[in-house]
Amino acid sequence: MQRAVTKSTGILMPIVQNVVQNQQQQQRGMATLKAISIRLKSVKNIQKITQSMKMVSAAKYARAERDLKQARPYGVGAQQFFEKAEVQPDEKAEPKRLLIAMTSDRGLCGAVHTGVARTIRNDLAGGNEGNTKVICVGDKSRGILQRLYGKNIILVANEIGRLPPTFLDASKIAHEILKSGYEFTEAKIIYNKFKSVVSYNLSSMPFYSTQVVESAGKLSVYDSLDSDVIQNYLEFSLASLIFYALKEGACSEQSSRMTAMDNASKNAGEMIDKLTLTFNRTRQAVITRELIEIISGASALETDD
Repeated sequence: MQRAVTKSTGILMPIVQNVVQNQQQQQRGMATLKAISIRLKSVKNIQKITQSMKMVSAAKYARAERDLKQARPYGVGAQQFFEKAEVQPDEKAEPKRLLIAMTSDRGLCGAVHTGVARTIRNDLAGGNEGNTKVICVGDKSRGILQRLYGKNIILVANEIGRLPPTFLDASKIAHEILKSGYEFTEAKIIYNKFKSVVSYNLSSMPFYSTQVVESAGKLSVYDSLDSDVIQNYLEFSLASLIFYALKEGACSEQSSRMTAMDNASKNAGEMIDKLTLTFNRTRQAVITRELIEIISGASALETDD
């Protein structure tokens, strides 16, 4: 009787161990399937968000492009005044430069804001840090430049990009620039110039102080210009240039965001396909392993019998 119990116990021990191992393997397989399923669901949700953002950006882009056509005469007219009058800063005087970075507060739009900030950063790193001040229109440029050149930033304009820019917004920015107390000789507005739905160019527009404009060589071609008239015109000209740069930047931003969200949706689709394939293969492997274990267990019991 003792020998029979011992023999029976010796047969049951491997079976019990196999059952425990099978349960552990099943748990590991289920954990892997659950992790893949959670990640697959997360990527699908991300794809829905990116597709929605693409549709919103497409609608905003259509409006921004329409508004840009109406705003371009403001910028072109203001630039032609400096070109026709041949306004040039005095090379003998000590230059005081002002760089205006035209960005916004919103991201997820490719390298639109990074390009503007990189241009200003390279300019300051080239030896112009001492005589140059920066005005950041939008938090994105401030966030990039503040760490290394925070002392050069004298003004930051917030709440840019949430709504379409208006001439009133440009006028407020121009007013704050002129009353900032920094007496610059020349300024440069750095912005993204819209070219097409898939491309834009990093451009800049010059702007000069009243003293520099009054000393222009061909200013006499304009009649009845005194200091007050020039001052008033330069204030309006600065607001016009900023308004034009805001419109160009908004159109470039929306087109870039639309392209970025389209690429993100395509990447999410590719990841969904890969995760679905991995999920199906893992599930098939788990089912196959369970069938093999069941058949092996049944065969072992038949052999023991």
